[in-house]
Amino acid sequence: MKTSTRYSPEVRERAVRLVREQAGEHETQWAAICSIAGKIGCSAETLRKWVRRAEVDQGQRPGVTSDERERIKALERENRELRQANEILRKASAYFALAELDRRSKS
Repeated sequence: MKTSTRYSPEVRERAVRLVREQAGEHETQWAAICSIAGKIGCSAETLRKWVRRAEVDQGQRPGVTSDERERIKALERENRELRQANEILRKASAYFALAELDRRSKS
């Protein structure tokens, strides 16, 4: 899934803040989201996702926060790199062990 960086963090924060501030002026949060999304030029679904992410990050909604998601991604990347390094070392060890056996059998 590719995420777009078309909107700056400041625009996202402002849009989320506007949704919260104007929620009382609309019948539902979705109505506020639709109204504000049109004004800032993004889709209502995009703004809804920003609002949900902000709610999770602030502990108002259960889920994994943005900081935790970044940490998980970094740990998964490190884990993947370590697995690759282990595989390389395992193959090198097997190669040198075989080379040592060949050397011994020829002498």
